[in-house]
Amino acid sequence: MNQPADSPEPVDADVAALRTLLRHQASTVTVVTAPGAPAVGFTATSFTSVSLEPPIVSFCLNLRSSSWPTVSRSRYVGVHLLGRHQQEVARTFATSGVDRFAAPTRWRVGPEGVPLIEGTLAWLLCRVVDRVAVGDHAIVLAEPELLRHGAGSPLLYHRGRYAGLAEHVEPSACRAA
Repeated sequence: MNQPADSPEPVDADVAALRTLLRHQASTVTVVTAPGAPAVGFTATSFTSVSLEPPIVSFCLNLRSSSWPTVSRSRYVGVHLLGRHQQEVARTFATSGVDRFAAPTRWRVGPEGVPLIEGTLAWLLCRVVDRVAVGDHAIVLAEPELLRHGAGSPLLYHRGRYAGLAEHVEPSACRAA
């Protein structure tokens, strides 16, 4: 196989190499919440659309996460797409051992008791339809039942840092090849 001269040699796809490679993928930052006593929430960059007919979305969660026991039993979850101004919300929900729902986090109890974070770019209230354990994570599949979205730029995670999109994107740059 010919490789470009500026390309490094291939390496084994071990945990460290895969983690390094995945840092090159920009991901939308989401916070997933679930009702419970207490309610739980965590920052995730694994949210994606799975199907439009029927509508199904997914996110992944480490089976050792403190949020997993509650999410493993929850019938409903909230998925919040954070705006670029919400880096502190992302950091709060990514931090272990803190009350993620304490001030300054602004939230309310939504339908089915799901905590809904205020000021997000969008949120979905989803009914969990399946959980699939794969390695050290679970893939949670959920059907959106309610959603709210607004305008703004999403918060992204890339190369270990939060980032946002440029405010102006040329129309020609949006066309598919």
